[in-house]
Amino acid sequence: MSSVRDEGKDRIIFVTKEDHATPSSAELVEEDPDDPYEERGLILPSGEINWNCPCLGGMASGPCGTEFKDAFSCFHYSKEEVKGSECLEHFRAMQECIQRYPELYPQEDDKVQKEQSSETEPTSQDSASAETPGADSRSATEPDSDSMPPNTEGSGDS
Repeated sequence: MSSVRDEGKDRIIFVTKEDHATPSSAELVEEDPDDPYEERGLILPSGEINWNCPCLGGMASGPCGTEFKDAFSCFHYSKEEVKGSECLEHFRAMQECIQRYPELYPQEDDKVQKEQSSETEPTSQDSASAETPGADSRSATEPDSDSMPPNTEGSGDS
């Protein structure tokens, strides 16, 4: 025999092997299509854009939310042969807004440059030789004789 215990908003049901042996009599609750908290995709059943969809990454809110909504709506509802071709001004306005807030909307190029610059920090020796013209007159493609292993071919005792 199963036992049921309520803990706050939760109901905990412990079942036995006998309970599992009989078919379930549970009734599924019909989903409420008007439930504002129901998970939905980008497009609502009405055909409207779901601005709360996590797939938008929060772009619909924030300082450029209005520009994003204008551009995205224009593209979504576009009837042009080349979809969204009439939306250029909306996307340009959104891009200009995003560029005004680089700390909130970092560009991919900025991320890559920051990562590369932190990986290739010059050492003090590199920067000293860069400041002194002619400090190392060897070509960049010429091998460094100090770092070459000695030639041991043909010199061995056989």
